[in-house]
Amino acid sequence: MTSRVALVTGGTGGIGSAICERLASRGHKVVTNYRNEDKARAWQREMKERGVDIAIVPGDVSTAAQAADMIRAIAERIGAVDILVNNAGITRDTTFHRMTADQWQEVINTNLNSCYNVTRPVIDGMRERKWGRIIQIASINGQKGQYGQANYAAAKAGMHGFTISLAQENAKLGITVNTVSPGYVATDMVMAVPEEVRAKIVAQIPVGRLGKPEEIAYAVDFLAAEEAAWITGANLSINGGHYMGW
Repeated sequence: MTSRVALVTGGTGGIGSAICERLASRGHKVVTNYRNEDKARAWQREMKERGVDIAIVPGDVSTAAQAADMIRAIAERIGAVDILVNNAGITRDTTFHRMTADQWQEVINTNLNSCYNVTRPVIDGMRERKWGRIIQIASINGQKGQYGQANYAAAKAGMHGFTISLAQENAKLGITVNTVSPGYVATDMVMAVPEEVRAKIVAQIPVGRLGKPEEIAYAVDFLAAEEAAWITGANLSINGGHYMGW
């Protein structure tokens, strides 16, 4: 297969790590960003011990200027980005009537505005080369909503609105734009939830278990493939049957 340069934002997290590893196994040159250098270098060493070589670059994707600097650094060190996975995300959960402006804005900036901040510096190059894959990692809660997550659900729903508009604008230029909406996945964050709460979540999932990060990574790999050129503007729900929409 053709080796491409792939950027996975938020790649040091549970789902991000699996995506990085999967794309690297396909022969792509994979890079992710970081805000905490010590943490990122420790993660990079762990990946290398598993035989996975991932480049890391500094960059806060919630800030347009830092995202643009990050893309320039990647182009200089590794090459122009061909595959972009907008995966960076945070939560600041609370009911809306208690939510502060900062809690709202932090989530919107990191989860949604980052899609603009990172995609804008790479889209011109993709259009010139007439090839690109852009994949947003949204969430089941952007589809069905979730108590205490008005900020998160709004951002994740907005990611797919971004996807379908960008897909239409670039379809004739060899660029596909798609969304993956995971359900509840067994990441460190989810596993830190009290066991009785997790049990209630699993009881609502027809498959009867939490998802695996590797299952989300498989979907990203599928959409990033050369053979996926006729799939654009899609939202691939991966949730064990937890939410079944059109």
